[in-house]
Amino acid sequence: MLKSIDPLLTGGLLAILRDMGHGDEIVLTDANFPAATVAQRLVRLPGIGADRAAEAILSLLPLDDFVDQPAAAMASPDGRPEIYDDFDRVLAAAHGAPVSMQEIDRFAFYDRAKTAYAVVATGERRLYANLILKKGVIRT
Repeated sequence: MLKSIDPLLTGGLLAILRDMGHGDEIVLTDANFPAATVAQRLVRLPGIGADRAAEAILSLLPLDDFVDQPAAAMASPDGRPEIYDDFDRVLAAAHGAPVSMQEIDRFAFYDRAKTAYAVVATGERRLYANLILKKGVIRT
């Protein structure tokens, strides 16, 4: 255990977050997502919800404020997924203000996930609970 570090953040995940540069993206996926197929670097958080994983990651990861939408979620053909409310809450809490979240078609999301720096496969069971976060900078 480390002081002020969320215990959900494993050593491997901490190293990934540290190594990411400005503009790099990390993908948080639900349990149905083909994470191993698309990931360049894969971290597994089995049994953890996607919103809880986002909360832990965003406790350290600054969002990119050079872009209008530093977060993107997989769109559902059935309307707004219930987890979006949780994503909105977690993003706003971490950023200190509401964050505009882009919605991306499923297949476009897969393509974008393939280019991401890393993928975090959660145990989230809610459908369309997939989120991309773009890393920002630390300002002095």
